[in-house]
Amino acid sequence: MAKKDVVAVVKIQIPAGKATPAPPVGTALGPHGIQIMDFVKQYNAATEAQAGTIIPVEISICEDRTFTFILKTPPTPVLLRQKAGLEKAAKNPGKEVAGSVTEKDIEEVAKIKMPDLNANDMEAAKLQVRGTARSMGLTVVG
Repeated sequence: MAKKDVVAVVKIQIPAGKATPAPPVGTALGPHGIQIMDFVKQYNAATEAQAGTIIPVEISICEDRTFTFILKTPPTPVLLRQKAGLEKAAKNPGKEVAGSVTEKDIEEVAKIKMPDLNANDMEAAKLQVRGTARSMGLTVVG
């Protein structure tokens, strides 16, 4: 079987198990001519165990209108908000504190995010997660 040429790579963030053909999925995939419902069914089946969490997906579209997709780890701010029990981060980070996370929470998020981070080791990954927490107005305790 010959290798198919990839003509486009589309990246979108969708709630796990709740993808629909409506925007953002329809508007991102429609111009490329792929079967949107096929993608929606496959994505929902692949992410049903993580329902409710935002899961980024990278869709590679081939010239014959077939596609493959790779699921990424949830965005760091989403994971940190879950750990802190917050709906939203601070509106003015640095001036106001939205909440706090523990050092253990930072390590757990870093372990989850490690495959998608450009960090060489766990300490570098924890530094990146700490920086995200700081930019959200979260304090790290412990």
